[in-house]
Amino acid sequence: MHPFVALMMVQVQDHAPAPPAGQEPLNIGDLIINHVANSSLEHPLIHLPKIFGIDMSVTKHVFMLWLVALLLLVVVTTLVRRFVRQSRLVPAGAMGPLEVGVEFIRDGVVVPSVGTKWAKTFTPFLLTMFLFILACNAIGLVPIFDVLGLLNHYVLHTDHDSFLSRLVHGGTTATGNFNVTAGLAVITFFAIVIAGIRAHGFVGHWKNLASHGIALVPLEILGMFVRPFALTMRLAANMTGGHIAILALLSFVFIFNDLTGTWLAGAGVGLVFSVPVAAAISGLEIIIVLVQAYVFTLLSAVFIGMATASHHSHH
Repeated sequence: MHPFVALMMVQVQDHAPAPPAGQEPLNIGDLIINHVANSSLEHPLIHLPKIFGIDMSVTKHVFMLWLVALLLLVVVTTLVRRFVRQSRLVPAGAMGPLEVGVEFIRDGVVVPSVGTKWAKTFTPFLLTMFLFILACNAIGLVPIFDVLGLLNHYVLHTDHDSFLSRLVHGGTTATGNFNVTAGLAVITFFAIVIAGIRAHGFVGHWKNLASHGIALVPLEILGMFVRPFALTMRLAANMTGGHIAILALLSFVFIFNDLTGTWLAGAGVGLVFSVPVAAAISGLEIIIVLVQAYVFTLLSAVFIGMATASHHSHH
């Protein structure tokens, strides 16, 4: 269970020796935040110069975005090319689940929301969003960097400023970062505007804002920005909340260990309460990973469908 591995790793690294008298006790809040937060710009993975005052250095979550994009590019391209070279019409092997996902997004999300006229136009975009968000969500459940951290501590012993040491710090779930989800929501925002312009023309799309009366135009404009904001907050909060809950429950092991001064109390609380409840939440996290990718894609499709809807064109 990777949050437990993470707490163990930080506990070993930062608190293995007995703390001297007068030293501050273990700060569970800092440990939890350090595990889910992005790596700081003061210690990025790759230093890059500033452009127009914006630090372009590569942080942990930027690295995760690149990693997920590369994995999707390699896996999907390989599966599709292999399927195209085959003579069979029915996909087999790993292409089967991918085909199911494509048909699910097209027939279960895009067509009901956007309509058959625009289904082929927006299915590639919405399918890409779904797969990318799903992969970003799912990779946060795999304890890759936590295991690397333990390996580095016990075997490799690299310097504190080495690339590997910086890589293991920070959260692996990029979609738990509000900046990442805001970026995805901004892309969806422009997709909504482009969809409306393609359906009704540039003038017609903006005239639709007044389709229910001039007095409601401010509310329509506000709604344009509320939709991507809702997408941003929903995805990031759900992906961060689950990890924080699991880490908070597992931290009871170390809290009771520090309070009582014996590992037996911490182990008892962990076996009886923390680990079983955290395991249950982890199982729920697996469902949330899929549901949040689906919800983001569904709402994006609904918003695009609202922009392309022809019932406003008579105004």
